[in-house]
Amino acid sequence: MDKKQKKFSKIYDNYVESIYRFISIKVSSQEIAEDLTSEVFLKTWKSFQQEDKIKNPRAYLYTTARHLVIDFYRTNKEMRTISIEDTKEIEDMTAPIEAQEKQDAALEIVKQGLNALKEDYQNVVVWRYVDGLSIGEIAKILGKSKGATRVLLHRAMEQLKEGAR
Repeated sequence: MDKKQKKFSKIYDNYVESIYRFISIKVSSQEIAEDLTSEVFLKTWKSFQQEDKIKNPRAYLYTTARHLVIDFYRTNKEMRTISIEDTKEIEDMTAPIEAQEKQDAALEIVKQGLNALKEDYQNVVVWRYVDGLSIGEIAKILGKSKGATRVLLHRAMEQLKEGAR
């Protein structure tokens, strides 16, 4: 394996689970999520070979994933639904049983709330609170300022709270 392949392999290992989780929350089937995740990394590999350096691999991957999900819905015109049962396998199975039960209950509530949000709101909530991206990383993915991203996240959380009441 050459130096470039090793570097990309490390990027893949670090981000494949979070990219898959993001996509699986957005699409209705595990197979589609797997296909789109593969496509994200294929496109990234092609860019990686040409550009040699991607300054922020995480932001690049999420931006690519976001665009592929948008393209998927444009071409398929399917209604976006998320089934709690379909996403059980994306949860972290290494947590203790009690913590896992609490996480399952919280995850179900969050997913129901997320379904009610518009897409930009869903994205910022998932990126910030599920994947742990910083405001700066999210801003870069969205092509917005940090201030605009904070406002978007705040509004998303307010709408999520309203739906929970």
